[in-house]
Amino acid sequence: MPGNCGDANIHFLDDRLGLGIILGPDVPALWVYRRSQFHGAGQTSVMVLAVIKTIVIIPTYNECGTIVPLISAVRGRLPSADVLVIDDASTDGTGALVADLAASDPRVSLLQRGGKFGLGTAYIAGFRRALSEGYDLVIGMDADFSHDPESLPQLIDAAANCDLAIGSRYIPGGSTPDWALSRRLISRFGNWIARTTLRLNVRDCTSGYRCYRREALVALDLDAIKVIGYGFTIETVRQSCAAGMRIREVPITFIDRRVGKSKLSGTIVVEAIGYLFRHLFRRPPKSQ
Repeated sequence: MPGNCGDANIHFLDDRLGLGIILGPDVPALWVYRRSQFHGAGQTSVMVLAVIKTIVIIPTYNECGTIVPLISAVRGRLPSADVLVIDDASTDGTGALVADLAASDPRVSLLQRGGKFGLGTAYIAGFRRALSEGYDLVIGMDADFSHDPESLPQLIDAAANCDLAIGSRYIPGGSTPDWALSRRLISRFGNWIARTTLRLNVRDCTSGYRCYRREALVALDLDAIKVIGYGFTIETVRQSCAAGMRIREVPITFIDRRVGKSKLSGTIVVEAIGYLFRHLFRRPPKSQ
């Protein structure tokens, strides 16, 4: 049930209790609020209960064709959130474009790394920074518009009632409309193998579109994560489940990247398969 408070967008998390969040250009952070009364056509008076500090982490490598409009779209949907781009020494000027944006927008920052170190290590670096700087919600997403910024409020809504919200292609309402049948079969089979091998009650273990609450990130053993490709997304789900974190999946439409080439390589696939096989044949430690 959407509403408004001045120029802000209101999302009710619990309509009965009048609890929700406020997103707007003049709101310094996400606010959890209690609705107190209505003042005419859609106007709402609110009492702030908590301020939620939010950051969106976007790893990049050669994304000059999409990174500027993507940041603009993210800032449009979450004006009060910060954006951290972690660039792995892009050769196409992606880092320079983000640096220019950061110079004029204090909510945008760049972590420039000296080489192509991989998706997993980029997120780990981002998670560490988010924890050290006191963020309450940490969102991860791709830089190529395959993760639609329009879904950001839905992920945040879901995170109000769980520790990790995952944008899922494989629950009712989720879809991959641009994919060839072969790609759909490979992805679904890979997720089935991950769920079966690791005994995970998550339909889309490999989705990188996520919103972590601080508690979920604190529970992760980041030092123990050795996979740097898409196996990273599976391992973080595995650790979250093992730690008893509450996980909720939100349906998303996954769109093929607008420009550039996919970062999915044979090396990444082999790494993910090896990761799953290690867990499949891992024996529990002997009791003392």
